Amino acid sequence: MAIKEINPLEGFDWEAFENDGVSAAEKQAQEEAYAATLNNVNDNEVVDGTVEAINDREVFVNIGYKSAGVIAKSEFRYCPELAVGDTVEVYIESQEDKKGQLILSHKKARQSRSWERVNAALDNNEIVKGFVKCRTKGGMIVDVFGTEAFLPGSQIDVKPIRDYDTFVGKTMEFKIVKINQEFRNVVVSHKALIEAELEEQKKQIISKLEKGQILEGTVKNITSYGVFIDLGGVDGLIHITDLSWGRVSDPKEVVALDQKINVVILDFDDEKKRIALGLKQLTPHPWDALDSELKVGDKVTGKVVVMADYGAFIEIAPGVEGLIHVSEMSWSAHLHSAQDFLKVGDEVEAVVITLDREERKMSLGIKQLKEDPWENIETKYPVGSQHTAKVRNFTNFGVFVEVEEGVDGLIHISDLSWTKKVKHPSEFTKIGEPIEVQVLDIDKENRRLSLGHKQLEDNPWDNFETIFTQGSVHEGKVTEVLDKGAVIALEQGVEGFATPKHLVKEDGSQAQLGETLEFKVIEFNKDAKRIILSHSRIFEDVAREEARAEKKAKAAEKKAARPAKEAAPAIKNVAASTTLGDLDALAALKASMEK
Repeated sequence: MAIKEINPLEGFDWEAFENDGVSAAEKQAQEEAYAATLNNVNDNEVVDGTVEAINDREVFVNIGYKSAGVIAKSEFRYCPELAVGDTVEVYIESQEDKKGQLILSHKKARQSRSWERVNAALDNNEIVKGFVKCRTKGGMIVDVFGTEAFLPGSQIDVKPIRDYDTFVGKTMEFKIVKINQEFRNVVVSHKALIEAELEEQKKQIISKLEKGQILEGTVKNITSYGVFIDLGGVDGLIHITDLSWGRVSDPKEVVALDQKINVVILDFDDEKKRIALGLKQLTPHPWDALDSELKVGDKVTGKVVVMADYGAFIEIAPGVEGLIHVSEMSWSAHLHSAQDFLKVGDEVEAVVITLDREERKMSLGIKQLKEDPWENIETKYPVGSQHTAKVRNFTNFGVFVEVEEGVDGLIHISDLSWTKKVKHPSEFTKIGEPIEVQVLDIDKENRRLSLGHKQLEDNPWDNFETIFTQGSVHEGKVTEVLDKGAVIALEQGVEGFATPKHLVKEDGSQAQLGETLEFKVIEFNKDAKRIILSHSRIFEDVAREEARAEKKAKAAEKKAARPAKEAAPAIKNVAASTTLGDLDALAALKASMEK
């Protein structure tokens, strides 16, 4: 078959046919017009975009380019309320990837501008939003504009925060309070925003405060001395003594944190910055409900709630206390501390001693439950009676003893021993030891007995008077040497005293401690219980008698040698001057001559 040759149409525009009937010039014009509608973007540039769509993993953002950009949703973790239509800043990482997709980053955009924005927010006192990333020592780490800032625990809220973890993952408003440019540290505060909001409320509340006004508040903080109450922006303090009419050892016994309670305003300063509140004042005082029939002398029972050295406080009804002074706990005068008798928690019975309903004061006693031992003291401890006492204390002048609880007596130092010279009572007895006594006198008014110990034995000085006669010689031992002499122990357990000159021995030496010698009694005083001794007198008297005898012998010889005519006057003179001592000497001379 013959092939028919067809010739092309003259003037046909093949380029326009391939471009859907649009000429190359028209297509170029169209492309230029479309390009004019698109934003001119460059890589590594930060621009604003609009969120077009959000799914579980990605966020699509339109920046006015020919295609939407894709950003990982995790970059918006700090802003969980992100929604379609929101404007966000993005960083252009690449205009097209291998798939022709526009790649954007919100995180890098925030980081590139964050430091400038943080500083601007501080300068402009701007409120910013931040994402609480995690907890750290002393506070929280917050993401602000892509910069990590520190939120101190004290700046989270106006009230103390006990659980920081409840804030992790939350987006909150903050105020930038401090920036360290050198170390690029940022400190933020959420509390500052709350304080600003509460300041106005506080002014309104304070302006309306009045004494006696009752308000509702929330327990904000509990301390050992009281409870802080939030009155809605302004704090007040309930002192521990105003929590309850009864004794409160720990405020936690009465209130709990975050508890809502009614309080009454007791007082405030001129600027109303310190507000004193009361809780117990909302209930009647327990004293007003106290039994009207209660009177002095009645018996009551109660519980020891507070102890002090001077006494114990007894709660006989909730909020009604009486004091048992230590002096009212026992008839004994030897009272040191109330802790010796009672302790907190003890249940006790007591007698009402004083009662003042107006002053709301009461004093109690427990010794009154026993009979006063001094009521019948003359019958129980008559003068002359003998008893066993307990040594309680010493003084320089005697021993204080206790015969029984509440009955004390004094043994004077001179009434301890008939024979021993007691310089201090501690030489004779010891504290806490028993001692036998005899009642010498009764002082009922001053509640004191005069006692004696030596009176339990007969007075040996009646016998000593016949033994240690003046001039008698006895063996003695030097037991103590003093400046003024020495103490000499004699038989019968009695002691004598010799002055230094009477301690000189025949060889001229001095008697030494522990030495036993012969002593002559040169003075005996029964009333003063004093015996004065001398060792030197023994050989001195012998020498003196010998000298006197020798003198008498010479006189006799001289007398015998005289003429008879002179004898009579001489004999007369001798007789006239003869003394008792001379007669003794003559008798001794006669006895010597007879030998």
